[in-house]
Amino acid sequence: MKVEECVVRNDLRISDKSEHLWASIITNVEVKDRLFRTALLALQLRSKLPFTTTALHGLALLYGPPGTGKTTLARGLADELSPVVPSGKVRLIEVNPHGIMSAEHGQSQQLVMQLLCEHVPSLADDGRPTVLLLDEVESMCVARSAASLSANPVDVHRATDAVLTALDLNTTEHPHIVTIATSNFTEGLDEAFKSRADDAIFVPLPDLEAINTILRTTLEGFGVKYPNLARLASAPELADVAASLVGLDGRQVRKVVTDAMKLRTETVLDPNALTVSDFIKTSADRAKRQGADATS
Repeated sequence: MKVEECVVRNDLRISDKSEHLWASIITNVEVKDRLFRTALLALQLRSKLPFTTTALHGLALLYGPPGTGKTTLARGLADELSPVVPSGKVRLIEVNPHGIMSAEHGQSQQLVMQLLCEHVPSLADDGRPTVLLLDEVESMCVARSAASLSANPVDVHRATDAVLTALDLNTTEHPHIVTIATSNFTEGLDEAFKSRADDAIFVPLPDLEAINTILRTTLEGFGVKYPNLARLASAPELADVAASLVGLDGRQVRKVVTDAMKLRTETVLDPNALTVSDFIKTSADRAKRQGADATS
């Protein structure tokens, strides 16, 4: 495969935040603040001082359960940084590493080096602040100590070595690039990779307050086309629904709205017909399914 095919996004982001990516993720404000400040500090210091002084690799690791918004936060970071950089624009480059790791035997190391040391820097060769997103990075930076003999450990080791080499090279040669890596499974990540992270930020499952907010904002979003759903967003009964959803990830909570729509053909055809009772029944049905799964 060609390394160009691994780059799934290459955008210049400006401060109008038209996609509202950052705001769409409801999580502890400290998570967002730490990510923003870690990236901004790396951009500020690495261009002015040597690595021997800062010890900054320009790498932040977002980890936690699936569905908590790690990837969206990384994408939205470029929007958040753009108002505070001189040009008002931040490049966002998103890499899907899975294609590289499915390459033919012996090619992974070469492809990783081409991608991270040559192709990505060439996309950012104008010197603009750049956010590089490595999604599900555990697929390309496997813990070498736990590499399975059935999966060609030599290739695994070489690919991980290549990622580490690329990070070290970009640290000194491309200080305008900050790398945001996401992981659902940090146990599978190489220790040397984790040690290079300037910060490792845990993105948790939403708590009750966050679930309430996710439900409300989701209903308000649907309310743009279906006004009754915006009115449902303020129904006091939704607090009980939210309490029953504790333990779900943010993606699952959002889908409760469309799950409720699917209960009746009437609400599929006209979501405006949705009622609080539909939500209560949906949450009760979900609880029953979870109970059945736990005993099976």
